[in-house]
Amino acid sequence: MRDQNSLNKVILVGRIGQRPELRHLPQADRSVARFTMATNERSFNPQTNQVTIKTEWHSLYAWGKLAEFCDRFLEVGKQILVEGKLRTRSWQDRDGNKRKTTEIEAFNIILLGSRDSQGQGPRGDNMDAPFRDSGQDAPYRESAPDAPAPEFPADEEPGGPIGEDDVPF
Repeated sequence: MRDQNSLNKVILVGRIGQRPELRHLPQADRSVARFTMATNERSFNPQTNQVTIKTEWHSLYAWGKLAEFCDRFLEVGKQILVEGKLRTRSWQDRDGNKRKTTEIEAFNIILLGSRDSQGQGPRGDNMDAPFRDSGQDAPYRESAPDAPAPEFPADEEPGGPIGEDDVPF
């Protein structure tokens, strides 16, 4: 039974920081895409008249047809809107230390920006409409509602280290 007073939903608007990495999981007959996204927060200091921009990096993943959409249409620097859920998983690094990471499981992605910069996908496909997970993978989800996050190398923080030179905008 679901708790009536509980909600796990994330909405982000930002830019792709890392091209999606698509993997096919043969045991589940599903695809998973993993990528990073940056969001900016601006603050103004009236005493110094300076604007400070703080960049926050997010690790995301998507399943099934949405993963294939990500692989096909998301490029570094492209602005998107993502709806998803927070997911936390534990893993061990090479030194045997237990680590935790929080990621976003995307279930809806909308391409933003001008039509000129997004109207054509990298393969020349017309992509005017948003992509929402159609739920065709629902039998898998229903049989395993808390499916584990995709497994990636345990010795690195998801998304890898990101420096100032890696900011896509």
